[in-house]
Formats: sequence, structure tokens, C-alpha cells
Amino acid sequence: MNIQVYRSHPEYDAVPYMQTFSVHDDLRNRMVLDVLEYLHTLEPTLVYRRTCREGVCSSGGMNINEKNRLACITPANEAIENEELIIRPLPDMPVIRNLVVNRNLFFKKYQTVKARLINHYPAPSIEESLQSPEERARLDGLYECILCGCCSSQCPSWWWNPEKYLGPAALLQAWRFLTDSRDQDRAERLSRLNDRFSVFRCRSILGLP
Repeated sequence: MNIQVYRSHPEYDAVPYMQTFSVHDDLRNRMVLDVLEYLHTLEPTLVYRRTCREGVCSSGGMNINEKNRLACITPANEAIENEELIIRPLPDMPVIRNLVVNRNLFFKKYQTVKARLINHYPAPSIEESLQSPEERARLDGLYECILCGCCSSQCPSWWWNPEKYLGPAALLQAWRFLTDSRDQDRAERLSRLNDRFSVFRCRSILGLP
């Protein structure tokens, strides 16, 4: 099995390049992160992020055979095409080194939407802010986002307007709190989104797998 990995060290490399490795077929049955771990034993200068290995920490996002995925939960045999595995950093994010990208702009957009419950009134006498089962059900599918950046960095609207368009991850977080019955910042949240770029550059391209 052949593997191509993006290599770039701005301090030493004039231009990025792809390095090719040949590995034994047993690695087909492992996760892409395991493949990278093996490559690291062959090439210690290969740099990538990893933490939990469970698809929770968000550090494993990268471009694998032209699709943004989490390396830790992507089986190599599902990603391989034409007997080859091509691994690149997330697109449209500045590369720090090899597969590690700078996600500062991504998290800046996340901070913009104030992704937290806001209460403008004194705390109630009870310890909990209760929701009905129906109110809680509205949050399903919204709070599971781990902020890996895979959706935003593969969004053409993000590529075209990176400084102004919030991107799908931040918009999902905005809606998660707009629809939460416990939040009391709805008017302010909507006002922060009321411009030509924050929301309205979304074209529902739906290009992710």
C-alpha cells in the first residue's frame, strides 16, 4: 500500500511537497491515525495532532483522499482509493508544519457567536433550569459538534469569504443556542448575525460526504 503525506516546514522547505511511503498491507485494517503513528516511526519529523484517539478531542481533522475526516476514527481500508492513501492538512487553513494547521480564525468565528447559555436575570431559586422533553429534543444533532473544523475548511463559502462568513461550525453553534429554551440572549444573537456575510453567504453547497 502506498501512502502520500503532505510535508511542509516553512523554516526549512522552500515549497511544500508530498512524501511517498510504502507500508505493509496489515495497516489497511487500522485507523488512519495508526498509519500515521507507524509512519512516524519511519520518519520522526512527520508532525500531526492527536490526543484522545476517539473522535472527541477534535485534534485529528485532516484531508484524507480529498475528503475532510477525523484520522482517529477513519478506517484506512475505507479511505483507500486505487491502492493509495493521500493525507493532507485541512484545506484553506494556514499550515504550521506538515499536517498541523492554524485554527485561530476558525475559533475566532466560534467565539463570535457566544456559544454559551446567557441569562440576563438573577439566578432562580431552584438549582436547575428545567426543560420539557420536547424542548430538550430540539437540541439533538446540535450539541455533538466537536469543533474539528472539517466542515468549515471544506466549505467554498468559507474559502471565498474567510474573514466575514462564520462558516458551518459556528452557524451550527449559533442555532444550538438560539433554539435552546433556557437561553435569554435570542435578540442579541440574531442581531450579531444580521449582516450580508455572517449567515447569508451560506449556499447550502452540501459538499461533505
